[in-house]
Amino acid sequence: MVGYDDIPEAAHLLPPLTTVRTDFAENGTRSLRLLPDRIDGPRERPRVDGLAPVDLVVRDSGGPPR
Repeated sequence: MVGYDDIPEAAHLLPPLTTVRTDFAENGTRSLRLLPDRIDGPRERPRVDGLAPVDLVVRDSGGPPR
């Protein structure tokens, strides 16, 4: 089982939850860069500057089946 956002409680669950950690500030910055295009009108395909980086925080909830 894998969570998303790495909330502080994730490390203290039983079992501790493997999670994907994102950089909220980076996601906000990327979103604001796209906003003028959305205001000016829809495009066929949104401009994307690449994927936002994420970290996989492996804890005990991930692993092979027992």
